Amino acid sequence: MPTTDIAEDRPPVNESQGRGRIEINDLRTIDLLRSRRSVVANLIGEPGPSREQLDLILTAGIRVPDHGKIGPWRMQVLGKQAQAALGDVLVQEFLAKFPEANEKQVAFERNRPQRAPNLIVVSSRLNRQHKVPEIEQLLSCGAVCTNLLNACAALGFAAQWLTEWPAYNEAVKAALGVPADQHIVGLVYIGTAAEAPGERVRPDLETVVDFMETLPGSAAPGA
Repeated sequence: MPTTDIAEDRPPVNESQGRGRIEINDLRTIDLLRSRRSVVANLIGEPGPSREQLDLILTAGIRVPDHGKIGPWRMQVLGKQAQAALGDVLVQEFLAKFPEANEKQVAFERNRPQRAPNLIVVSSRLNRQHKVPEIEQLLSCGAVCTNLLNACAALGFAAQWLTEWPAYNEAVKAALGVPADQHIVGLVYIGTAAEAPGERVRPDLETVVDFMETLPGSAAPGA
């Protein structure tokens, strides 16, 4: 059962931090990051986080790099009524594009925002007049979604970060009050896993990491 009673489990403050040296004396946090798995939204059920737990998750969510201290993100926690209302919007938009859709397809779209106990919509609030490039502000928004997933895992909850077609639909954005010139960066579904997720294939480090002493674009010595 997920719990917020985490104070006793916190590792002791490492006194070597701040002096240029950190001793790894507790690997629980790194183990969490190395083992975190998303759970398919359809397999996320009750219970969801309490309000107190949600506050912890949301607080962790915004502890992200934010060049320029812009705060270029917004989080909306949709309750059951709001989830159902969003489902109605999805059905309307889906039928406008696929009028021949059958009842099963319509029911799926209506239930899409209601697949898990909690739904957090993360959208951008970009300041395009700021000197910080837009891409850096968007990356900060993505970091919020990642932090939400990690915070959920730390509290024992399952979560999945999705976008799917609703994130790119203008009517959906309007219904959520997201300006047309901003972005829905993620829909984060949260609850309890109906079954433990299996591991997925990850790339070997050597395929995505290069340790370099020279720059690949630099001329060879003596050339």
